[in-house]
Amino acid sequence: MSTPAFQNFIDGEWAAGKGTFENRNPADTSEVVGLFSKGTAADVERAADAAARAFPAWSSMPAPARGAILYKAADILEQQFDQLGAEMTREEGKTLPEAKGEVRRAINIFRYFGGEGSRLNGILTPSERERVHTFAIRKAIGVVGLITPWNFPIAIPAWKLAPALICGNTVLIKPASVSPLMCWRLVEALHKAGIPKGVVNFVAGSGGELGQALVAAKPLKAISFTGSCEIGAWLHAEASKRKLRIQLEMGGKNPTIVLADADFSSAVENTVNAAFFSTGQKCTATSRVIVEEPIYDKFLAALVERTRKLKVGNGMQAGIDIGPAVDQGQLDTVLKYIDIATKECGAPLCGGTRLTGGDYDKGYFVEPTIFGGVTENMRIAQEEVFGPVLAVMRARDFADAMRIANNTPLGLSASIQTSNVSRVFDFVYGAEAGLLTVNLPSAGVEYQLPFGGTKDSSFGPKEQGPAALDFYSDYKTVYLKY
Repeated sequence: MSTPAFQNFIDGEWAAGKGTFENRNPADTSEVVGLFSKGTAADVERAADAAARAFPAWSSMPAPARGAILYKAADILEQQFDQLGAEMTREEGKTLPEAKGEVRRAINIFRYFGGEGSRLNGILTPSERERVHTFAIRKAIGVVGLITPWNFPIAIPAWKLAPALICGNTVLIKPASVSPLMCWRLVEALHKAGIPKGVVNFVAGSGGELGQALVAAKPLKAISFTGSCEIGAWLHAEASKRKLRIQLEMGGKNPTIVLADADFSSAVENTVNAAFFSTGQKCTATSRVIVEEPIYDKFLAALVERTRKLKVGNGMQAGIDIGPAVDQGQLDTVLKYIDIATKECGAPLCGGTRLTGGDYDKGYFVEPTIFGGVTENMRIAQEEVFGPVLAVMRARDFADAMRIANNTPLGLSASIQTSNVSRVFDFVYGAEAGLLTVNLPSAGVEYQLPFGGTKDSSFGPKEQGPAALDFYSDYKTVYLKY
């Protein structure tokens, strides 16, 4: 059977690039999921120009009519639900149930923002002058560049595309080269739903070449990026030269605090879920668990026992809890940090090695790994690993746990496990993170609420929920004398 080929989408047409690149299954690298056209800087320029030409008509279309297209695209995705779940597992590696959950989320995001077309509110406020009517209306900002990561290959493109489009902007999206198929499917659904020519453009390929071309494209007015802190800092510097509006969602070194009064078994399950599901490849994953002294030894033992029961393998198989790392580079990073942590605090209490033999030899599989006795200045406690590696840290009491939790330059998510209501509110008001959970895993968010971090994790307005509209629109203020 021939390998399917996927072209770029520019100015309403499918377009070949200069050559192709492979999208391989990380659980079975002998399988090429697809061949993608390799975009160039010239393709980015052409796509940006097409988006600029399409902007006047699209931004003038009534917002409910734009919403109708998002609704139709959501229906198309719904019809492909099982196919999309399987394709995501094959291209990114997460288990099939997790992949289907993400597809459902993308469908819900399109429907949510489709509804926003009928609710795009402005500001109405009384004037202090007689016979003057004052109000402000939302307006689109223009051509928007979207750069999306590999770990949520359909949800993150959806939560950037949908609010950008409903506000009346035109878009050029560049997906991660490791997992471009899901983003391609979103664009395909919008095309089938009848989105006008040039409104959405898709160019895949090298992040370095295309990222530089995107930030330099003359029609561009804004960039939304999700990815590493390093690339985010570079984008911020480049965008600032042109005074582009920019939104950055980057790394996390997320803590889960476990207090002695917590529901013990739930705390164990929540920590394991947040640390290891999706192979730990979530920006909101727990990478540090900070345990109050009286239950430290007991909790650590239970954590190790539960983690050893996790099944690692091909996510298409039933009963698998954890899939592979997404590619060789990510696997190498995880193994590097395991080596660093071993030198810092001794051998891991479980895991710590690449899995080999049989089907494991076909993919990038690593054991879920736990280190005990971690102190806050170790690299394993400060640097993002983005893999199934958990650092367990000891705290004297709640105040000490909060101090340790906040002792990081990053601040995306944080969790607390406790039955003490006062401690919950102390945590809510004192935690230096943008996303907080209580008696839940640190990872796992919903589309109708703002998403984003603080400190070095994020820059610019929040994503998702009604807050997403703030980045993708501006206000036009009117003073009317009658």
